[in-house]
Amino acid sequence: MIEIFHQVSESCSKIVAESYSSSFSAAIRLLHKDLRAPIRNIYGFVRFADEIVDTFHEHDKAALLQQFKLETYDAIEKHISLNPILHSFQLTVNEYDIEHSLIDAFFHSMELDLTKKVYNKEEYEDYIFGSAEVVGLMCLKIFCKADNAKFEQLKAPAKALGAAFQKVNFLRDAKADFQNLSRVYFPACDLHHFSEVDKKIIEADIQEDFDKAYKGILQLPVSARLGVYVAYKYYYSLFKKIKRTKPSVIMQKRIRIPDYYKALIVLKAGVKNRFRMIG
Repeated sequence: MIEIFHQVSESCSKIVAESYSSSFSAAIRLLHKDLRAPIRNIYGFVRFADEIVDTFHEHDKAALLQQFKLETYDAIEKHISLNPILHSFQLTVNEYDIEHSLIDAFFHSMELDLTKKVYNKEEYEDYIFGSAEVVGLMCLKIFCKADNAKFEQLKAPAKALGAAFQKVNFLRDAKADFQNLSRVYFPACDLHHFSEVDKKIIEADIQEDFDKAYKGILQLPVSARLGVYVAYKYYYSLFKKIKRTKPSVIMQKRIRIPDYYKALIVLKAGVKNRFRMIG
């Protein structure tokens, strides 16, 4: 009967992924079927932690995050949790031998979100590592499974892809982060007077991350390549739209990619993959 509990828990992580991100859910569906549940399990865990620090304003967020953290490590150690999101996450952590140091770094960044509002360059890089790069490394563990040589080869591109996604999110959500949460992630950037110069510096950094990441995507196992490529294309398309948008507009509204264009990305990627044109 434990298998039913595993399946129910993983179904909860699937619901979280599909409810919170249609883009990532579509990309996950393009992974090999054996990879989908483990990746959703990571997404569900990350999303719940993020919800604690970004959304639950009427509750003691610090206490909730601490409880979630303790329950996470308890689930990993005991190989079980009655919290289905944590149970499915521990299944993935234990099956794929995901380093606890990555989870430590993730919680460190989540804890920063509770109190820190402005970042210098070193603090910014530290936050990006814990909030995004480690998630890329967790996913890479799943994609490479027991191939440690491949994992070591692709660590830098996986970190770069996670960083690119996070930095694009920061630009997309600059208005909400600044006005609702009083957060400014980009170092030495005054969002009261967000300028074209500031924006171009940030965009150059993101472009460098995307360039590094793309080289790694081409070297991923076939089972993971199409799904990761589609996620990359989603975010790169959003990035290009942001680049065409004036700083003043970014501080007025959230930039989005229309659903029809997301569908077109999937269609084009599928054709490229079929004819081995990715790359």
